[in-house]
Amino acid sequence: MDKKIISTNKKAYHDYTISEKYIAGIVLTGTEIKSVRKNAINLKDSFCRIEDNEIFLYNCHISPYEQGNRYNHKADRTRKLLLTKKEILKMHSKIKKDGYTIIPLEVFITNGFAKVEIGLAKGKKLHDKREDIAKKDQKREMDRASKHY
Repeated sequence: MDKKIISTNKKAYHDYTISEKYIAGIVLTGTEIKSVRKNAINLKDSFCRIEDNEIFLYNCHISPYEQGNRYNHKADRTRKLLLTKKEILKMHSKIKKDGYTIIPLEVFITNGFAKVEIGLAKGKKLHDKREDIAKKDQKREMDRASKHY
């Protein structure tokens, strides 16, 4: 399986603790898929919501295609994600019961189709973020020290 990563949501790993990951297809128009292939997509403030047993992606910015003329898409429109009903119901129960949110983690292209990896996430508190930053700094220092020897 050939997987070309287009965009990652680095802020998601900083702000949330991801417990489960799913891969979903995205319903895109012709000009949108062309823009995605040119890496013109931003997941920074995007999120997913379940409505009527369907899952939708909000605030995902896909820039208009340069040669798109009047057939171009709206940059911030709501996009439907393709998952099995069983997966959607499982996520829906976790959201209702445990207070999870659904965050897109990365967009990639496999076999010509755009896919999005979404994760069930819980928000981190400020002290959790500080701990993660401290661990990252310690690891960086250890790597630097081991390089010198």
